[in-house]
Amino acid sequence: MAPKFGTSGLRGLVLELTPELVADYTRAFIAACPTGGAVMVGRDYRPSSPEIAQVVLRTVAECGLRAIDLGALPTPALALACISEGCGAVMVTGSHIPADRNGLKFYIPEGEITKADETAILGALGAPAGPGGGTLEADAGAAGRYGARYVAGFGPEALRGLRVGVYEHSSVAREILGEVLAGLGADVVRLARSESFIPVDTEAVDPETRAQFARWCAENRLDALVSTDGDADRPMVTDAAGEVIPGDILGALTARSLGAEVICTPVSSNSMIAGMGFGRIVLTRIGSPFVIAAMAQETGAVVGYEANGGFLLGFEAQGPAGPLAPLMTRDCLLPILAPLAAAKAAGLPLAGLVAALPPRFTAADRLTEIPTERAAELIAELKDAPARRDAFFAPGKVTEVDLTDGLRARFADGSVVHLRASGNAPEFRCYVEADSKAAAAGLLAAYLEKLAARLR
Repeated sequence: MAPKFGTSGLRGLVLELTPELVADYTRAFIAACPTGGAVMVGRDYRPSSPEIAQVVLRTVAECGLRAIDLGALPTPALALACISEGCGAVMVTGSHIPADRNGLKFYIPEGEITKADETAILGALGAPAGPGGGTLEADAGAAGRYGARYVAGFGPEALRGLRVGVYEHSSVAREILGEVLAGLGADVVRLARSESFIPVDTEAVDPETRAQFARWCAENRLDALVSTDGDADRPMVTDAAGEVIPGDILGALTARSLGAEVICTPVSSNSMIAGMGFGRIVLTRIGSPFVIAAMAQETGAVVGYEANGGFLLGFEAQGPAGPLAPLMTRDCLLPILAPLAAAKAAGLPLAGLVAALPPRFTAADRLTEIPTERAAELIAELKDAPARRDAFFAPGKVTEVDLTDGLRARFADGSVVHLRASGNAPEFRCYVEADSKAAAAGLLAAYLEKLAARLR
C-alpha cells in the first residue's frame, strides 16, 4: 500500500514510510498549520513507531521549533496535552491496522486537523529544510494528566463494587486504563498483555476473540470487560456475558449521561438515537474531521461520536464529581467510563442499560487486502447502475439510497446495508442495521459473502 494521506492522517507500509517521506510531511505540517512554536510527538507500541517518532522530533527541531517527546501514550492524551499547551502535535500510529503499516496523525492547537488543513499540508509538501536552532525536550506526564481528568470528573466512588477486566494486548492505554478504573473504585483484572503488536479493530471483533471475552468474563466474574484499539482513540466494552457493545451504542449512552442536546455522528451510526429525545441529530460522512466540522456549526451542549466508539466532547460537561472540559478529538476513556458509571448509578447491569434503549441493532465487519481501486469500482457501479444495484441487493427490495458516504441502502423491511471503501487502507467495510440482533448478524454474514465473491 503506497502511503496515503486522508481522514486519519498519513498511512502506509512501514517500508515505504521512509525517513525522507516522514520528514517531508512533518515539514509540510509545520509550514501549513499553526503550531504555537512547538510540536508534541507521541507514539503507539508498534515496533516501527520509536524510530519514526525520532525522525519527526529531529525534523521539528530542524525547523526551529520546540520538539517535545511525550513517548508512548494514548492519542487523546496527546491531543489533550497539545490543546492545553496551545501547540501542535504528531501521533505516530497506524491505529487498528497491522504492524507492517504505520502512519502520522496531525493536531493543531485547537485539536484534530480539518479537511482544509489536510489540503494545505498536501500543498506544502516539498517545503525546504528549516534553519535549525530548535530544541529537543521530553514530557513524561501527559498520560497521567489525561487520566487525572477522568478521576476528577467521575470521582472515587463512581465504579465502586464493579469488577472490570482490562484486555491489555498492545494498547498504548493499557496502563492508564487500569489506573483510572481503579481510581474510580473498580476492582481491576488485567488480562492478556502482549509484547508484540496486535491490530485490534473495535468495529470488527472476530468470533474467536468474542468467545475469549465470554470465557474471561465467566472465569473472572466480571461485570464488564474493556479495551481499546492500538492508539486508544476507540473504546471496546463488553457486558458481564462478554457481549461486545457497539461503539455507537456507547456513544449514545455517553451523550445521554452527559446531558448532550445535539448529536453529530456519521450516517453509519445506529439510527435508534432518533428515539432517545435528543434535541438535534446531524448525520455526517464517516471520519472525525467531518464530525468535527459539523460540531463547529452547532452551539450549546454538542457532542460527536463515530460507530467505532470514538467520542468527541464539544462543551463543558458535568461528571458525577466534577466538570469535564471539551476535548475535540476521538476519545476512548469517556465512552468506557460514562456507560459504566451510568449503569452503576441506576443499579443496573450494563446489559440492562443497553436493553432499555430503542430496539435497533447494528453489526459491522470488513474485508481486508482489497485494492482500493477495485473497491471504488464496485461502489461506483452500484451508484450509477440501478439495475445492477437491484440485482446485487436481491432478494431485498431497496426503497431508499443514501450516498452521503459510500452507498447506504434501506430495504422495505426497514433493514439497512451500508457499503464503503476505506479511504486509507486496503479494506472494504460493511455496516448493517436491523430490528433484531440475529437479523443484523445474518444480514452482515450474507453481504460479506457477496462482497468477497465480487471483490476477491
